[in-house]
Amino acid sequence: MSELTSGLVDRLRDAFEAADYTVEGVAARLGARANAALARNETTLAYRQTAQESDLDTLIRLFLLQRPVLRSLLDKATGGLLPDLVALGILSVDGAEVSAALDVRPYAEDDRSWWVIADLTPGLDGRRATMRPDYVLGIAPASLSLVKLTVPLKVESALDLGTGCGIQALHLADRANHLVATDVNPRALQLTRWTAALNRIELDVRDGSLYEPVAGQRFDLIVSNPPYVIAPPSDGKLTYRETGFAGDSVVEQLVRQAPQHLTEGGWCQLLANWTCVRGEDWRERIAGWTGDRSSWVVQREQLDPAEYVELWLRDAGLHGRPEYTRRYDEWLVWLDQQRVEAIGMGWITVRNVAGSTLAEEWPYEIEQPIGPHVLQRFQRQQELPEDLTGLYLKLADDVVQETAGPPGADDPATIVLRRQRGMRRAEQVDTVLAGFVGACDGDLRVGQILDALATLLDRDDLHADYLPEIRRLLVEGFLEV
Repeated sequence: MSELTSGLVDRLRDAFEAADYTVEGVAARLGARANAALARNETTLAYRQTAQESDLDTLIRLFLLQRPVLRSLLDKATGGLLPDLVALGILSVDGAEVSAALDVRPYAEDDRSWWVIADLTPGLDGRRATMRPDYVLGIAPASLSLVKLTVPLKVESALDLGTGCGIQALHLADRANHLVATDVNPRALQLTRWTAALNRIELDVRDGSLYEPVAGQRFDLIVSNPPYVIAPPSDGKLTYRETGFAGDSVVEQLVRQAPQHLTEGGWCQLLANWTCVRGEDWRERIAGWTGDRSSWVVQREQLDPAEYVELWLRDAGLHGRPEYTRRYDEWLVWLDQQRVEAIGMGWITVRNVAGSTLAEEWPYEIEQPIGPHVLQRFQRQQELPEDLTGLYLKLADDVVQETAGPPGADDPATIVLRRQRGMRRAEQVDTVLAGFVGACDGDLRVGQILDALATLLDRDDLHADYLPEIRRLLVEGFLEV
């Protein structure tokens, strides 16, 4: 493949902007119903909406609906760029019609807008999905989850490891002075270079596995949506989701080696799948990977092996194909041989400072983006002093108290403090801790409040019993200094 030259980039951007081929322009043209149907991979409504042969209609049909368009209309929409786009392999010509060979679509987030180049969306309108082994996935829910997980920091250097179509790099471009993107898939690297060029982003693109392309370098921020699918060795691997590594070892190596490639206090954040092995606690396994680095592992979902296999066979478009049953059986047998009783799915954040690992299950609704909360939680954990008694605290403004108990009782049977933001945690507390929290208005020190409660309750053990509970409420954001 050739490269997108600066002159061609300028002309293509001008054509897209003139046609209003943007997220807002497409949404306005299609309307809510057609947009919603297109999100479900159904194009019929959108095709009806784009029958006026405007430049925007032509671009929508060509790229988003993957329908052929007349050459004359495409020439008009792109200002005569057809020969260049055919030479690049973005478009193909068949007589008087032009079809998209690649997906070029507008994307916007947080008042920023781009165009992303990837392979065509498989399975539109119920058509059988076909994906080449080096298929380059476009904008997907997993990649957007990582975008929302990433801590919102300005950094000197950042690494997008396993860049795919470059979606993470787009989001990091205005937050890092030096940005490196790596992948083992040469096709992904090519499309990432094109996406960067089309969006006028300076990007250092490198070929290689894991940290090999950045040997000897350290970064302030590493993000990765790696090929984490836990699958047996086979001839049907898709590079964007599967590797030749056994089990979850690709994730293990990314985590174990991260501190060697992070600056002091640097961050590594990745999406991951991990095996829950019979006779082992998955939390302890991952804590072994993170060592003495401050880390937070969140299991958002856990699937049994059959559910897991079904999920990824459908993703590969194999449902209903002759090889489906054979692949299903082989995959299940292989997982059983690895003593896998379930597969965890979630995210891992490692900060390169001394600390411990919290590994937890959290399948509940969370606030998005969660990245700011992740940053704040680590900061609170690092910055709290050993002795909390001299701190002045106040209740976070998003905390509500819920009580339950029999009617007429003097005291509630249960008291729950619930946060409305971040992880939206709920903490069950007793009357003493509820009384402490209720007194946190910034006027008295922690020690003063505990001493007052001790006198009131005629107890002398409140400091020992409740300071650890108060620390947890501070770390989780229920209380603020």
